[in-house]
This record gives sequence, structure tokens and C-alpha cells, in this order.
Amino acid sequence: MRLAALLFLALSPLAASAAATAATSPARSSAPDARLRGAYKFHQSGWTYVHLQGTPSQIGFQHGYLLAREIEDNVHVYVVEAVHLDKRPWEFFRQAGKNVLWPNLDPEYQQELQGIAAGLKAQGSKLDLWDVVALNGDQELTGYYLPMIDATEGKPAPRAAVAPGKCSAFIATGSATRDGAIVIAHSNWSPYAEGERWTVAFDIVPQHGYRIFMDGSPGIITSQDDFGVNASGLMITETTLPMAKGFDVHGIAEFDRSRKAMQYAGSIAQYAAIMRKGNNGGYANSWLVGDRKTGEIGYLELGLRHTPLTVKKDGYFVSANFSQDPLVIRDDTPGFDPNNPQSSMNARHLRALQFMKRYYGKLDTTLAEAYLSDHFDVFENRIDPGVRSLCGHEETSARGEPVWGDPPFNPGGAVTGKVMDSDLAARMSFIGRAGHPCGEDFLAAPFFKAHPQFDWERPILHDMKAGPWTTLTAGEKAPVRAAGNATARTAASPAE
Repeated sequence: MRLAALLFLALSPLAASAAATAATSPARSSAPDARLRGAYKFHQSGWTYVHLQGTPSQIGFQHGYLLAREIEDNVHVYVVEAVHLDKRPWEFFRQAGKNVLWPNLDPEYQQELQGIAAGLKAQGSKLDLWDVVALNGDQELTGYYLPMIDATEGKPAPRAAVAPGKCSAFIATGSATRDGAIVIAHSNWSPYAEGERWTVAFDIVPQHGYRIFMDGSPGIITSQDDFGVNASGLMITETTLPMAKGFDVHGIAEFDRSRKAMQYAGSIAQYAAIMRKGNNGGYANSWLVGDRKTGEIGYLELGLRHTPLTVKKDGYFVSANFSQDPLVIRDDTPGFDPNNPQSSMNARHLRALQFMKRYYGKLDTTLAEAYLSDHFDVFENRIDPGVRSLCGHEETSARGEPVWGDPPFNPGGAVTGKVMDSDLAARMSFIGRAGHPCGEDFLAAPFFKAHPQFDWERPILHDMKAGPWTTLTAGEKAPVRAAGNATARTAASPAE
């Protein structure tokens, strides 16, 4: 509670403004820290672009230093959600990160996490290493570890403590696409309080492994909604396996494995092998992976017990949190009912198949944007942006989504859209939109007025305005600010 109070005070408009300046403009009298060499950030069309390079410790320090205020703000979201949604204090997740996740992490990522904590400290932050580890592990600790602990303690699991089924994606190749190359698309579905902050474009040049370009969230070492490309030509995304159960406390954290796979895999088979090794069952996903070198695409359903992989050079895979393998459904996602036509997962799966059939042979990045922006509800058989549309707007739904534990008018849904084809992947580039892929804005004030039951979110939930579809590229630099142009990007690095 003391941490939450300190963070709330630190994030007042005046303090946040001053802190943001301090984060990117250290006192001119101070000598630049050598660990920041080559690192920089800038803002563009709703995205925060961050370039990091060097050893694991250097990458971490640059991350923590350049994004210190954003990381504090991000942690504050999870501190508030922990008490209200998970019925546990933030300290519970700090200790779980320390005692359950940390001992099994790769030393490389331990060093990077320690570097983030050091960068935060250099900026005067009170957050420490265990805050950083808990932030990275939140997805798997809340939806997988917590239900297991509640069961062992004989406590009823909170409504929110369930593996979610959110995100919409596809990957296509060969005869399915306009030019025969790979096209991939993904929308991140999350609570808007989390999603409005999930708009960082990370360009990472590590000491070992491949260069990475991915979207992400402040303070987290992997994309975590998992959209990105590496210098080997792997094009990567996923959606969550619905209602997944099972957690191995002796396994390796998902955020470690997904970062490692993006950094070191040079083929679909290698990607699957890294994700399978040490699998703890946390944040179980259906992975869509393309290899621009071969034109192959793969679909990996990564449950705790079953991990089937399908690879092909022609056709497509769709993914909208719909388990497809019978053994995965039986043993890994036992709460998922593939025959419930009202559920978001089943409705979006059917709509995805309809879209693929209609545009087969024509798929490109423009149609990928249309896919992510689609508002058709197959259950209602009409246009209705809500919980069952590919571009989700849960706050419009009087039904909510019972299988996720989401109440009516829950402020959540699609918070970003990203698309890429083989040509963009060759340049380590993707096209992204911050906010709803359809371009509609979410405005907090009228929402709270209409739905005061969500007033507990006022400290963390703000307007989520959609930016334009914007091409982002690894190695990109901020242009010089144009005179009188308040929207032009500006460099924000003490070390560029």
C-alpha cells in the first residue's frame, strides 16, 4: 500500500511532467553514463520507440533509465489491479517473482532484469528488482500460478484469476497471399489500463543472438503480446490459449522463453524447441511463426501437457484463442467449450475463417489491417463492435464475457494492431497502430460517467486515442522537429 501511495503521488500531472524531463534530459553538468552509449528513444504516432544495444546488463540499464517514468507508471497499474482483481497485495507477486520465477531464469535475462533495476535506481526510482521481475511475470503469475495457490489454500479463485482468451491474429503464405510471400497480423487484446501503455517499439541489438524488433510494454524484456521479427527473418506472433490450466513451479518463465526464442531462433523448429524446453505452462499461447527465408509458416499450440506443431508452405493459420488440437482441449484447456457460439473465442474464430475464405489469394498488409479492424459479430449476424468482433470493444457489451470472468461493459479489448509481410520483415519493419485497430477512440470521462462501477480504475485508466497506421523500422532515428509542428518526433536520448 505504501508503494501504491508513493507511485500515485509520483504520477500527478506536475510530478509526471518534471519526471519525464528528468528521465530523458539529465543535468548537463553530469557526465554521460557509458552504459547508455548508443541508446535512445523518441515518440511517433502514439508509439514510444526505444533503441537498446550491448551486453545484457547494458540493455537492461538503458531500458530502465530511458523508460523510468513509464515503468513506474506501468507498475502502478498492476499494483492497483492486484488488490482489486486478484485479491492479493502486490507484495504477493513480488515474492512469487523472487522465489518462483527468478531461480529458473537464464543468467542472461537475470542480468538484463538487474540492469533495468539499476537504470531505475539511477533515475531516483524506488522500484527494485523484484518489482521488475513481478511486472515481467504478471501474465503467468495472475492467470496460472495464482489459481494453483488459491486451490492449495482452499480459497475460491478471484473471477479475474483465469487464463484469458484475448487477441486476434493470422498468418498466411503461398497461394493465400497476393504475392505468395508471408503476411502476418495481430491485435493485442487487454484491459485498456494495461493496453494504453503497451505501445513501445523495442529495437534491441544484443551482444549475442539476432537483432530484435518488437512491440512491448515498459519494463518488460519480451514483447509479451508477442509481435515481432528478428534478423534471421522469423516473423512471430501469438494469441492466448483459452482457459489454460497448469503451472510448473520448477519450469522456466514464459517471458524468459519467449524472449530467448525471438533472440536466438533461426527457424520455426528452433523457435518451437526453445519454447518447449523448460515450459512452465505459464501464459500458454498458440504461436504463429513465419520464416521469410523459406516461406514456411508454423502453428504451435503450447499447452503444459501437449505442444503440437504444424508447419506448411501454403495456406494460412488463424488464431483467436481457439484451441484446435483435441488433446490440448482435453488436457490443457479443459474450461474451453469449442461449441459455445456466444463466446468471443468461437465467434472470432469463425469470423477469421470467413475472412480468410473471402480474401484467399489476395491477402496483403492492407487486408491485414482490415482484418484487425473488423467489427462483424457472427453470432448476431451484423456489424457490432463488441466482445465478439475481431477488433474488440468490450466496454460496449452489456453481456460481458462470462468465460473470462469479464463483467458487463468491462473496459478492455483491442488496444493495438500490427501487420507485416516478408518484404517488411526483410527490413525489420512492421506497420502498427496504437489504440483500436479500427481507429476509434476510447474516452475515459464519458465511460466513467456511464459506468461508475469501474471508478476504482480512475487512477490508471485514461483516454486511449487511436493513432494512424505507422511504419516502424529497426534502426530508425527521430527526425528533427519541424518549426511549429507539435506532432513531429523528437529525440529523447542523453546518449545518442
